[in-house]
Amino acid sequence: MTLPHRKMAATIDVLGTTDRKGDDMKIRNWLKTVPALAIIGTILFVVLAVGGGLLLWGSNFADHIVHTQLSEQKVSFPPKGSPGLDPKEFPGLQQYAGQTVDNGPKAKAYADEFIRVHLKAIGMTYSEASGKVQAALAQGQTPDPKLVGQVDTLFKGETLRGLLLNVWGWATMGAIAFWVGIAALLGALAVLGALALGFVMHERQTRAVRSVDLTTSTSVPADGATPRPAATVG
Repeated sequence: MTLPHRKMAATIDVLGTTDRKGDDMKIRNWLKTVPALAIIGTILFVVLAVGGGLLLWGSNFADHIVHTQLSEQKVSFPPKGSPGLDPKEFPGLQQYAGQTVDNGPKAKAYADEFIRVHLKAIGMTYSEASGKVQAALAQGQTPDPKLVGQVDTLFKGETLRGLLLNVWGWATMGAIAFWVGIAALLGALAVLGALALGFVMHERQTRAVRSVDLTTSTSVPADGATPRPAATVG
């Protein structure tokens, strides 16, 4: 490398270092001028960004677990047009005909609009039917086989319905976490934008003050005397 090239490279390095130092000084000056705003804004940005990321992760985790657990159970709605899914008896389930129960809304629909209808058709709850069986046994009587079968159906049905509603609850929490996470990330971006805007405005104000100071200093003589207007020639 020739001597002129070396001098040019050294000059570029010095200018680059000077620019970086200038940027560092600008940021430090801004932080010194508005420390409370900078600290609060930075903390708020970190909290919103980290919180939003964790909420989105939790939402995705809940959705994955709900989908996996329901899919493994292989619970599905009766096919469309079948006697088990009469449009008059199950009007709200026609949109799910033949589909697998694999998410929260489907779980709630199956629990409240399918299982519940069949259980209500029996005319008793599990507690009521089981109480009748226990009363018959306490009196030394043989319980009605039909009643015993209803007890078994009610127990299984209410258990499955409770599990499905529990899954729906977790799916709903996951959906809420998703939208809250999105809102948190948007809030973090807004805070970051506000910090950047504050820095830019502060930099402009600083430059304006420096410009005024420079103009004032150049208009005053070094000895502090008030400059006199130039004499005019008559």
